[in-house]
Amino acid sequence: MKPGETIPAKGSIELNEDAATITISVTNTSEQAVQVTSHYHFFEANKRLRFERAAAYGRRLDVPSGSAVRWQPGETREVQLIDIKGRRRVFGFQGLVNGRLTDEQRGQALHQTHDRGFLDQEN
Repeated sequence: MKPGETIPAKGSIELNEDAATITISVTNTSEQAVQVTSHYHFFEANKRLRFERAAAYGRRLDVPSGSAVRWQPGETREVQLIDIKGRRRVFGFQGLVNGRLTDEQRGQALHQTHDRGFLDQEN
């Protein structure tokens, strides 16, 4: 073995095995393409994406680390989301959470999305 060498195991690995997923429909209402990366708090994704934000709270895309999903203008796609793991804390992004993912924080964050013009399933 050489220093820094990686020897992969034989066979395949199933990503996020046994993780509960949800599927949501997402439409890009922007005139520009929109891309969301693998570990972005999907609830806080681009305000011109229309989807059920409450369902996306505390979740991220169920895609391999380092990858992304892209929507062209007017495009609608179904995506799978999984829970954010670990300490379940979210900081940065659009500044809607900045702390623990709790039910109380969810209500506050949803209120902020409406105040700041984020599209949701009903608007």
